[in-house]
This record gives sequence, structure tokens and C-alpha cells, in this order.
Amino acid sequence: MKVMISEDDFRVAELHAQFLRVVDGVEVVGKALNGEETLEMLEEQQPDLLLLDVYMPDQLGVDLLHDIRSIAPKTDVIMITAAQEKEVVEKALKYGVFDYIIKPITMERFQETIESYQERKKRMAQIETFDQEAVDQLIKSSNEAAATTTISVPKGIDPLTLEKVERMLSDAGDKGLTAEQASGKMGASKTTARRYLEYLISIGKGRAEMNYGKVGRPQRKYYKG
Repeated sequence: MKVMISEDDFRVAELHAQFLRVVDGVEVVGKALNGEETLEMLEEQQPDLLLLDVYMPDQLGVDLLHDIRSIAPKTDVIMITAAQEKEVVEKALKYGVFDYIIKPITMERFQETIESYQERKKRMAQIETFDQEAVDQLIKSSNEAAATTTISVPKGIDPLTLEKVERMLSDAGDKGLTAEQASGKMGASKTTARRYLEYLISIGKGRAEMNYGKVGRPQRKYYKG
């Protein structure tokens, strides 16, 4: 399954690409940073699926939907965006997007949507003539994907930074990290580093132990959960 990403923030685009790499049968065929690039790349690649942001430097993603339908009529669209305005959501749904996911997103939510889309594609390929039951199943699977709740991180926690801190803990292994060591690797304050480390503990992705050395005060060390 060929997937294209349209996202003006290259860091977010790469994060989406990383999410896709763990899903079987998916190939990322391009990343576009604005509306003009999106349409040019779509015409060239004709992907099965486009992950489309709303806020781009030259135009809104939802305003591209009409042209997308003309240029790549077989390409399905999943909106992944921070846009929560009623008129934006309504326009996206009227153009038949498969799902509308509000940032920040979790890997679990992302995978659920992609796997649900893969399942629908598989059903479409297997059935030549649709009876009412088959149509109902397709519509139900699409509605279930759209109704899944997005789990947001709390204020003060950036999803990209959180991913980085989680990788740092994983790389540290049995040695673990202190808040001071984490702050140095992050390029952030010790307070900021501790906030991310403690948040990982709160969601079960980290743990902490007191390290009592021979000299000085005990240190709180953080490990992958």
C-alpha cells in the first residue's frame, strides 16, 4: 500500500513516517511540505492513501480536496491536523475523508486507523458484487475508525520531545538516566527533563529508582518501563 504524507513540519512528517514503518505492507512514497508540492506529487505517485494536514503555508489542506479528487480519484485521504473548527471538519467529511485525527496523536490511534483502512481495502478487493450486509460492514468499519477517541498529551508535553525522551531511556538501558543527564541530551533545563521523565512514569512507559552512591546525595534515576 503506497502512502504519501502532506505536512509542512518536516519533523512531524518524519514522525508519521516512523509510525507507518511498523505497519506491515505499507510504503511511504513521498512527503510534501505545501499544497503545491502535494498536488504535483499526487499526480506523479498516485498513492493509495494520503495523510493530509490542514494548515500549510500556501493553502488549507481541505481546500485541496476538490483538486485531489480530480488529480488522484483513487487516492483516499486521512486528515491529521490540529484544526478543530467546525467548518473545516464538515468540509473534510463532505469530501469523504476516511478519518479525521486531531493532533497530537498516539501511535496506537494512528495504527488503528491505518489497519482499519487496510482491512477496508482488503474487503473491497475480495468482493465483486456488494449486498446490503457487505456495504453495511464497510460503512461500519469506516465509522468506527472515525469515532475512535484521540488520546492527547497534557499541556507542557510536546509529543515529538516525548518520543525523543522515551528513546533516550530505551538507549540508556540498565544504566538509566538522571534528570541532569537527560537535560544535557535534550538541550533543555533539568526541570523540563524531569517533567517528561515523570510523565513517562505516569503512563507506564518509565520507572524510577533512588541510586544511593558512596558519596553525596542519592540520585533519582529513570529507566525504560
